[in-house]
Amino acid sequence: MSAPIPEPKIFACKQSETLATNIAEAFGIPLGKVITSTYSDGEFQPSFEESVRGSRVFIIGSTHPNSDHLMEMLLMLDAAKRASARHITAVLPYFGWARQDRKDKPRVPIAAKLVAKMLETAGATRIITMDLHADQIQGFFEKPVDHLFASTIFLPHLRKLNLDNLTIASPDMGGSKRAYAYSKALESDVVICYKQREKANVISHMALIGDVKGKNVVLVDDMVDTAGTLTKAADLMMERGALSVRAICTHPILSGNAYERIENSKLEELIVTDSIPLSQESKKVKVLTCASLFADVMLSVNHNKSISSKFLM
Repeated sequence: MSAPIPEPKIFACKQSETLATNIAEAFGIPLGKVITSTYSDGEFQPSFEESVRGSRVFIIGSTHPNSDHLMEMLLMLDAAKRASARHITAVLPYFGWARQDRKDKPRVPIAAKLVAKMLETAGATRIITMDLHADQIQGFFEKPVDHLFASTIFLPHLRKLNLDNLTIASPDMGGSKRAYAYSKALESDVVICYKQREKANVISHMALIGDVKGKNVVLVDDMVDTAGTLTKAADLMMERGALSVRAICTHPILSGNAYERIENSKLEELIVTDSIPLSQESKKVKVLTCASLFADVMLSVNHNKSISSKFLM
């Protein structure tokens, strides 16, 4: 006789409330109630306003900096653990601090490893996330990790655009694997940008490997932060004779003067998911929701069903 399926409950961290509401609606249950008390010095305390004893709890929240977002997730995981939840799944549409996945110079932390350990220590028994900055971050966890790909969202959209002479591009060498995967699915050519940085978010040199003349180019990346790389790559490709350049990036961090750069660049449009809520509107930024993808995977996890069909690349 199979074990009974625990009652699922979905809760949201504050920064992901809109996405979590949409996920809960697609899942088929109401979003759980959480109240957060805040002290005058900025310290805060989340509280579940319903029982979670014996339940499968999903806590949804992207952990992009600032660190309050991560801290809120950790506190909610700890609260669920201490309230005797049976299973506690941290749903991280965007896994923050992921760019620090190795020591690239002496005396620096490996923040992605540290965050993984903190999530597990706080009480997470499973992790669901999407488009990690580096695939090997999955190995930083001792608990199961479901690493979803936004390609399940982007590929159907790209096919609907029906672009002639389509070419997929990677804005840097590190994203070449992702670009090749998209090009294989879309049966298109690939070009790669080679860049050198002076320091974080500052590019000193960029060169193009491949031909974009007469092509409609789609840049593919996992995140867009200051948009410096994307806009510089788009401008370079248009100079080399591309018909159009658009970009798809899973996580719209869009910090600093990113929106201004996008508006003033030769990018036709930037297509992103709602893993991180946009800080402002832009006529060039189009948002595709990832709510159905996460809801489907969470339903499968709750019923102990395979989710392999969600891994397109």
